[in-house]
Amino acid sequence: MPPLSRRPNLDGMARNDIAAPRSYPRLLSPGQIGPVNLPNRVIMSAMDMNLSTDGIVEPGDIAHFVARAAGGTGMIITGCCSVAYPAGSTSTKEPGLSADHFIPGLTALADGVHAAGSTLCVQLVHHGKVARIDTIADRPLQVASAPRSAYDMSALIDNTPGELAKMAAVTGGKAATYHEVTVDEIAMITEQYVAAAQRVQRAGADAVEIHCAHGYILSGFLSRADNLRTDEYGGSLANRARFACEVITAVRTAVGDGLAIIVRIAGKEYGEDDGLTTEEAAQAAHLFQAAGADAIDVTGWGRNPFVNFTDGPLPDALGAYVELAGAVKQAVTIPVITVGRVLPDIGEKAIADGAADFVAMGRQLLADPDLVNKLRVGHPERIRPCINCYVCVQENFWDDTPICAVNPALGNEEAAPPTLARAPESKRVVVVGAGPAGLETARIAAQRGHQVTVLDKVDRLGGTLWFSALTTPANYPLLQWLRTETARLGVDIRLNTEATPSSIQALAPDVVVIATGAVRDRPAIPGGDLPHVHTGDTLRALMTGVGDTAGQSWYLRAAGRLGKLTGITNSPTRIAALTHTVLPVGKHVVVIGGSLVGLELAEFLAERGRAVTLLHEDQQLGLPMALPRRWTAVRRAKQAGVTIHRHAHATAITDHAVEFDVTVTDQRGQVTGTTTMSAPASMVIMAAGVSAAAPLAAQLENLVDQVHVVGDAASVDYIEGAIHSAWAVASAI
Repeated sequence: MPPLSRRPNLDGMARNDIAAPRSYPRLLSPGQIGPVNLPNRVIMSAMDMNLSTDGIVEPGDIAHFVARAAGGTGMIITGCCSVAYPAGSTSTKEPGLSADHFIPGLTALADGVHAAGSTLCVQLVHHGKVARIDTIADRPLQVASAPRSAYDMSALIDNTPGELAKMAAVTGGKAATYHEVTVDEIAMITEQYVAAAQRVQRAGADAVEIHCAHGYILSGFLSRADNLRTDEYGGSLANRARFACEVITAVRTAVGDGLAIIVRIAGKEYGEDDGLTTEEAAQAAHLFQAAGADAIDVTGWGRNPFVNFTDGPLPDALGAYVELAGAVKQAVTIPVITVGRVLPDIGEKAIADGAADFVAMGRQLLADPDLVNKLRVGHPERIRPCINCYVCVQENFWDDTPICAVNPALGNEEAAPPTLARAPESKRVVVVGAGPAGLETARIAAQRGHQVTVLDKVDRLGGTLWFSALTTPANYPLLQWLRTETARLGVDIRLNTEATPSSIQALAPDVVVIATGAVRDRPAIPGGDLPHVHTGDTLRALMTGVGDTAGQSWYLRAAGRLGKLTGITNSPTRIAALTHTVLPVGKHVVVIGGSLVGLELAEFLAERGRAVTLLHEDQQLGLPMALPRRWTAVRRAKQAGVTIHRHAHATAITDHAVEFDVTVTDQRGQVTGTTTMSAPASMVIMAAGVSAAAPLAAQLENLVDQVHVVGDAASVDYIEGAIHSAWAVASAI
């Protein structure tokens, strides 16, 4: 094993502290929901994978869920399964429950999950006003009441034409129509739920989850915002909950004690004043228990997916719905499940505090299916973290199979198992660059039995991943995980080491992988070389005191050195906290480039009291962020006070301002002219002009047998591209 002096900086914590086993006695304790005994309190929340064909569960779907079951998860809840398929469905790729020919696929899924040691819950859904397949088939959407207003879709201004085309293709470009269901139709839909539950029982599953949230038909009756009826299914909460209660009771009567019945409800609806409140959710949960429910699964829902999707159903706040679950738990005596970015520590505390009995994880189990097994052996630090990037969720907007930025095996578990096999021959592998692509390459190569050395010219691991954790804290756990895993696997990491053809050749490698990241140029405009103009590299040096500080004032250089000496700049979380009070940035900042990096940096600085102007040459901001995250980032930047100019081209930078031209268009998008403007600037940050380059690869061409390029050095695709390209290369060495 390499000497400890070559280990990465661990932010002042000893390696033994990071690797120290921690116990999760409550999460790992057995539990019971109705007639079902669970080996632990961790449940996989429903996440649509779109792997079925014409409603039939396929082997890929089974492999996906079995991987999570084998990873120790106590119960697997499927994605949405349509009780009236194809009617009332949002995709032909979701499992159907409306006919007996769907049972064999469900049986195979139940058998696989059971063989892996877990239990299976099938989610019963009628999508109501979001049943896209009905729109395609020219059927009106079945709803409690016709919608009073349309979605605010102004966020789509930041979608590319290709994205818009894919979204439109899901419904064939057709507009939705609506039909208020009659009392007779309510009875018919209730019978569809009953028949679906009976088929689930015949398939050998353990539980069903009746979905009464997220705008689907039962929640459409429950919420005042959607239910304007004046009959016995409208008005009071008891009336609005009547449909769901009738479904629960009918299903209980049909399946007896043979299946557990879980009911999913939004503990709060976000975005409209008359959406479901937490108090109403608690009252409804009490009614659901009386109707026959064995457990309540408390989620949340943002009523407009283009505005508040990151409030719900997939929140960006950690433990977003724990408090809501606690309120519901006060109203019932049956078990309560909480969901919403519930990481192990949060889940353990929620159970300890009495806010929930079980915790459900969705995206985190997509990122690491072996989460529970790693908790069980006392190594939570080995869990691959979800970075909350919404890449997985984005695919559902155009009915495709989710992918995971940090887990390339997602959706393809059969072809790319999570545990990579050892290579037939151990090779010497040199990785140049200790960013996410380099560290992931090193991790996989070492896991496969290769001898791996990583070289990086700076004093810390992470590259742009380290710096991105300033503006996107969810990225930091990925860096912590990568350095923990490379340390565990014995990777020889040499920091403050310049990689040259001669130094690499001296290591006698069989394979070299270049992961040096993208190239960031200064703007090629008058004034672009002024000392207050920064690229990503010089800004990082400014914040950390490491790297190119030439041109900075003596005060800034001294501050950087002092921060380095005191250890403050060793941790992005410490820097982010400190910058709320001390930030070596002038009052007026102009950020040139509004893609992922520029947009998040603009918000970061605005939140710290800076007057920020963001100049973006194109229409769409935030590319290549995934859709929900992009929409939220643009909204939050505006709320933080960032002045945004689209179609803006910087023409000159002076000592105190940036001059730029803005292209003016009419309502049809036709160019009508340009406007010349100026913004004050005591600092200018160049967040555009990023390109892939790996000159070292060409220099090694005749010196090493195999040379590969990964990450942004090959193609600027940020974390997803870094991890996926590293996986592809390292798994083939």
